Amino acid sequence: MISIAIPKGSLEIQTLLLFKQADLEVKVTSREYSPTIADPRIEKVKILRPQEIPEYVEKGYFDLGITGKDWIEERGADVVEVADMRYSKAAEKDSTVKIVLAVQADRTEIKRAKDMKPHSKISTEYPNLTKSFFENLGIPVQIFFSYGATEAKDMMDGIVELTETGETLRKNNWRIIETLLESSTKLVANKDSWRDAEKRREMEEIRTLLSGVLEARGKVLLSMNVVEDLLKDVISALPAMKRPTISQLYDSDNNQQRKRYYAVETVVSKHEVNILIPLLKSMGAEDIIEIDITKIVK
Repeated sequence: MISIAIPKGSLEIQTLLLFKQADLEVKVTSREYSPTIADPRIEKVKILRPQEIPEYVEKGYFDLGITGKDWIEERGADVVEVADMRYSKAAEKDSTVKIVLAVQADRTEIKRAKDMKPHSKISTEYPNLTKSFFENLGIPVQIFFSYGATEAKDMMDGIVELTETGETLRKNNWRIIETLLESSTKLVANKDSWRDAEKRREMEEIRTLLSGVLEARGKVLLSMNVVEDLLKDVISALPAMKRPTISQLYDSDNNQQRKRYYAVETVVSKHEVNILIPLLKSMGAEDIIEIDITKIVK
């Protein structure tokens, strides 16, 4: 059995949703930090700050954890990256965030990080990443640890902050001049646990379920019937993950119209179906069904 650390805070809602959709629902009792998952592979679950999870997984307090690449790098944690989860607090899928260096918008003389003066004051929640970044540039700076709301520290010469769109920074009169790191959500494992054959099997099974949900997000299954004469044209209009599945309908050779029909199934992006379904119908597809997908396991 394995133990899992789940991130609290900005990633928490999307993480709990992911586990629920993977049929691994996290049951939170009155003791918020000791939830449970009704699965024979999972012995213990904790909800912790994502900043702490890399180190706790590295030291073996947990076999598996979800955190950001930014915190793995900031902590210098020696862990196994099991999967790139590609979701964030504001998006269910395909989302990355950035650790950026920003200066006040009116500091127009500063175009890039190399333009920062020696001993500039920098506020950040990422002191180790910031220190390493400026050391590589050969610029000594004063680093002030920020306990949140870094964008409010307008007494600083610059800030190093996490952002998805940069909108909050712009609203607070900050201008991004450099990206230190691109980060996404990671599923990570303790190295010793990963070497344990039984625990690794359980962790890989959990990864399969979680990744299957992420892969299915934003996709639907389209099923339709197509007469043989129109089959080639209909297939040419299908944007598929792979080649569509095609099978002849039972006894279609003996129908009254003497037409041979085929069933066609394919997976497409949800945002395409509003255009695609009318198009397929106009090309002769019949009995079109759109089906939601909960998991796609490759």
